[in-house]
Amino acid sequence: MTCNLLLVDDHALIRAGVRALILDIPGYAVIGEANDGAQVLAQFTALQPDIVLLDLSMKHTSGLDALQQLKHAYPKSKVLILSMHTDPQLIMRALESGAHGYLLKDTTANELEHALLALRNNERYLSPAIAHTVINQALIHSQSQTTQPVQRHNLTARQLEILRLIVRGKSTREIAHGLGLSIKTVEAHRSQIMKRLQIFDVAGLVLFAVREQIISLDD
Repeated sequence: MTCNLLLVDDHALIRAGVRALILDIPGYAVIGEANDGAQVLAQFTALQPDIVLLDLSMKHTSGLDALQQLKHAYPKSKVLILSMHTDPQLIMRALESGAHGYLLKDTTANELEHALLALRNNERYLSPAIAHTVINQALIHSQSQTTQPVQRHNLTARQLEILRLIVRGKSTREIAHGLGLSIKTVEAHRSQIMKRLQIFDVAGLVLFAVREQIISLDD
């Protein structure tokens, strides 16, 4: 089954480039385009795409505003941010606003395919190039807020290992290959981790991992 995409960017050349990359990835099709955040909600309602590829910086309505409007109207919508921005606060705001992934515009076709596959499989994707930035920002947040004493997380050694890889932006397929496990086994561990922690977004997992000292800036 084809995965349908809505491409949102105010630069026609960028849209053309991304569309060309997607044409070379089997199983995906761009069914609509928009050049401003103000068009996202109407386009989504009309086309019902499986995934929205969304730029953050646009002339009129920003991608962040569009993301918040879309998630309010369609909480289950999947959004992959495709941006040139590496500003830590902006990345965290996008993740906290409901983005399922964040990819830099200088990405390769291979990484774009990994990101799309992750979202298609109801997973999150964080570009490895900004994983350290997100961890650093989460650490700043944790240090600036009053938190309750650390609780036991009740995760097994294998689940901790997988959590570290998730936080670093690795996909289920990459984790399975790296650890010599099946994809189904990794998916089962991922599901159990989220259920035990009651955390279901990548920003929350990063913040938890930093607070619990499961991962550090030196990892």
